[in-house]
Amino acid sequence: MSDQQERPIRPLKWFRPMALGLGAAAALGIAAVLFFGNAGPSGPATCPARHEAAAAIDAVATGELAALTPTGTGRSYADLGFIDDTGRPMTLADFAGRPLLVNFWATWCVPCREEMPALNALAAAYGEDVFSIVPINLDTGGDGVSKAQAFLSEEGLGNLPLLADPSFAAFETLKKNGVALGLPATLLLDASGCEIAVLQGPAEWNSDDAHQVIDTLNAVGGNSGDDI
Repeated sequence: MSDQQERPIRPLKWFRPMALGLGAAAALGIAAVLFFGNAGPSGPATCPARHEAAAAIDAVATGELAALTPTGTGRSYADLGFIDDTGRPMTLADFAGRPLLVNFWATWCVPCREEMPALNALAAAYGEDVFSIVPINLDTGGDGVSKAQAFLSEEGLGNLPLLADPSFAAFETLKKNGVALGLPATLLLDASGCEIAVLQGPAEWNSDDAHQVIDTLNAVGGNSGDDI
């Protein structure tokens, strides 16, 4: 058993069962899945293990980001699909070359709405030269995208792009991998779209703790494999 596996599971400080519609047992269950990993990556797309990168993130995930869980077990999300504000199909491979914070949210999710201004501020602080925030809206139905657009406009969240998956298929991939059961959910990926850490529930992304995590992600997330 590795050193990472022997360490106690960090409590999910930000996990909100009422907001996510989950009981305490489900919260403990997803914590175990995230920490120990599942049977293997879902589908043919895999990545080299990023255990050292995950450990580097874990070392700085404190305070407001204490619930962030390191993984680095070889899951690839490069082919995860969604659309932009014009309806053009995209995947996370379109962002290749820089580390990513991928956030899944919906306008009907109160913790998601509360989290978005901090993500907007984080995007303003870092720009897009070496790091990108990819917020994927999951409002379903024919007016789902318009609801998301209205929310971003009304709240003045102009630093966040409108990206959406009205089909909910992207989030089903997370559920299949045991990565998330409710919203919001966040993935930290390296420059190849490989998973380094995950967060179930909201966080205060406009904080010194979050900046420390993102600085570390930028430092370790540009390489593939554990040669850091």
